[in-house]
Amino acid sequence: MAAPVESVTKHPAERSPFTTTSFQKKTRSKLISIPGTRPSVQNGQLLVSTGVTSLDFLLGGGLAVGTVLLIEEDRYDSYSRMILKYFLAEGVVCRHELFVGAAQDNPDDILQELPSPILDDVAIHKPAEQPQLSREPQDSLDAMKIAWRYQHLPKVQSALASSSRFGHYYDVSKMMEAEIRQAAKCHRFYLPEHPTQSSTTRSPVLESYSALLKSLQEVIHKEGFAVAASMSKSRNILRIGLHSLGSALWGDDLSCHDNPAHCHSLTTFLYGLRALLRSSLAVAVVTVPSYLIQDRALMGSITRLCDNAIALESFKGSERETNPLYKDYHGLLHVRQVPHLNCLASQLPDHKDLAFKLKRKQFTIETLSLA
Repeated sequence: MAAPVESVTKHPAERSPFTTTSFQKKTRSKLISIPGTRPSVQNGQLLVSTGVTSLDFLLGGGLAVGTVLLIEEDRYDSYSRMILKYFLAEGVVCRHELFVGAAQDNPDDILQELPSPILDDVAIHKPAEQPQLSREPQDSLDAMKIAWRYQHLPKVQSALASSSRFGHYYDVSKMMEAEIRQAAKCHRFYLPEHPTQSSTTRSPVLESYSALLKSLQEVIHKEGFAVAASMSKSRNILRIGLHSLGSALWGDDLSCHDNPAHCHSLTTFLYGLRALLRSSLAVAVVTVPSYLIQDRALMGSITRLCDNAIALESFKGSERETNPLYKDYHGLLHVRQVPHLNCLASQLPDHKDLAFKLKRKQFTIETLSLA
């Protein structure tokens, strides 16, 4: 005999407020917490700082982990090399591991040139002192009128800066102390120490690039930077700095001939590098002497195989160096490409006319103003 209805049903007022239902609130997956990183406010991608605050702002908050930043070198390779050193110095301060690959200079020489970090207590801007009003009441009234008159005018700020601080500041006039530099773990790839055989066939990848990519794969998998690696130990970021790819020192003839024999070597390497980074906790900065590459279509392919791309145009040796209109700047910065992760198309930043300058102690990117 079935139980009475009164015994199995309750009045709405008698029902427990904690009655469970099949509805469950969807929660976000837990992000990886690594020192020196932060999630992007746009897509949640894990970001690291380039070491240049204005460049972080230009790239949407920083460099996304798993991406490649291409820097088209200036003719004297002074400012592009400086940004590369900023990137590596930020890795040292954040205790990230480094991978430096070069064919001309020994990676140890590049690491010895890293700029010195500025102490936090020095970098923090102190609040400005309040101006002392005159004791005379009329002077005090006039000061209040002037302040009210200008308080609604728009503030002009040429320097690119984000609202929240990310990264550190560095003094390019000083070298990083050896104790700080040696505390970071660094992997080196110096091409003269990896002898390769010259090939007369039109191989899709040069042996120098193949050895470099193989070395990167070994470091990523053995040191636990692969995303699929076990979580037995704390995770870290691998910062990869590759200097002057595409130059003749790497055995590449892109900058030597109009019809190079290895025209697809660099693009094939970048394709493999980007595929490797997509599944690892690593980020790369690559410099290329684009001013020596005559084939602009090939240079366009190189740019598209990177997630971020900027070009530096120095005023050294040009008419703009002595032009009084450009006296406050040392060169122009062109944005070739910005990342379009998790979206169909990328959007170039609002700032079109950009310039960079090297102050007494700091490298900054600003909006070009010829007033």
